[in-house]
Amino acid sequence: MAKHKADNRELASYACLWKESKGRDFSEPEAADRTPFQRDRDRVIHSEAFRRLQHKTQVYFNVTVTDHIRTRLTHSLEVAQIARTACRTLHLDEDLGEAVALSHDLGHPPFGHAGEDALNECMEGLGGFNHNIQAMRILRKLENRYCAFDGLNLTWESMEGISKHNGPLEGLEATNPLMSDMVPDKHCSLEGQLAAIADDIAYNHHDLDDGLHTGMLTFRQIMDGLPYFARMYDSVQSSHPGADESRLFKETIKKSIGLHVQDLLKTTQHNIVKAKIQTVDDVRNAGKMLVTVSPKMEKSMKEMKSFMYANVYRNRHINAENFRAFQIVKDLFDAHMNHKKLLPPQILARLDGDDSDATKALAVADYISMMTDRSAVREHARLYGSYMLQI
Repeated sequence: MAKHKADNRELASYACLWKESKGRDFSEPEAADRTPFQRDRDRVIHSEAFRRLQHKTQVYFNVTVTDHIRTRLTHSLEVAQIARTACRTLHLDEDLGEAVALSHDLGHPPFGHAGEDALNECMEGLGGFNHNIQAMRILRKLENRYCAFDGLNLTWESMEGISKHNGPLEGLEATNPLMSDMVPDKHCSLEGQLAAIADDIAYNHHDLDDGLHTGMLTFRQIMDGLPYFARMYDSVQSSHPGADESRLFKETIKKSIGLHVQDLLKTTQHNIVKAKIQTVDDVRNAGKMLVTVSPKMEKSMKEMKSFMYANVYRNRHINAENFRAFQIVKDLFDAHMNHKKLLPPQILARLDGDDSDATKALAVADYISMMTDRSAVREHARLYGSYMLQI
């Protein structure tokens, strides 16, 4: 174990140590009371982009559901909680893992993947749209909290984890100038990798929970469609005889998350030993993800995903909302491309006299992607005179 003097924690030799950080884009004095990774986490939490996640779609549109359904913000908090717990057990830097997890969805536009698909189609031939690249634009250009620089000026290690938590960069991401210093063909640190699998564990379980809460799924549908989950429910029921169905279901969700995390920790520790990992550079050069679950648990995760795709993500009601959301984003893009003076002054200023389609499209995409579900619906109503989604 290596001593981490700033917070007196014992970290593994393959953890990211803040004293070995490659630094920030713009040099800053270090804080006396926080490590650089703690400052990164705090900067993300205080950013406007993070606050906007509270009104952005996770699965169920934020303008049409109850207050209890998860949004991008609550989902990000749940991912961060899993990632931080895993980092602690694996003796990794918890603050770095948390910073990456909190940031992993910052680039999502309104209406989730429907909004991203719409922007990507609108920008075909103009650079395309990718939420991971957009996160980097936010972190390096679009946030304007500081006098000395644009963006949040996070450490290289945080940016590495945010950009590559799903693996090496490919396609648009690999060629984007904002990501050129991220060593596109290598994996990120274990702290970064944890964000990806924590994301999977969180949304698998919480989308299932929300599906039952909204009535999109029935209890019987879940029990019949997910034998693994049904067996666990029976086990929980036998431990809590007389408890009502709702509490038993939530206990089962909690137990299942716990088992997935335990499996993740055990399997990842095995992978580290098997690959003879000694340093964080060994992690980056391993040629594969080291943060994984066992084949048995991977099978159960795939079963959950397949069930959710069949019964929720491709549900007729969700598809109808996706259709309307797609059209809202497309209409907003077309309106602002054709009438640039509709853009707010701070967005117009980014054009700096450049009226090329590519420059204008990027500014319009920045503007739309920063909208929440609600502000996109209202802006569409203001320009086109009708609500396409009920508020």
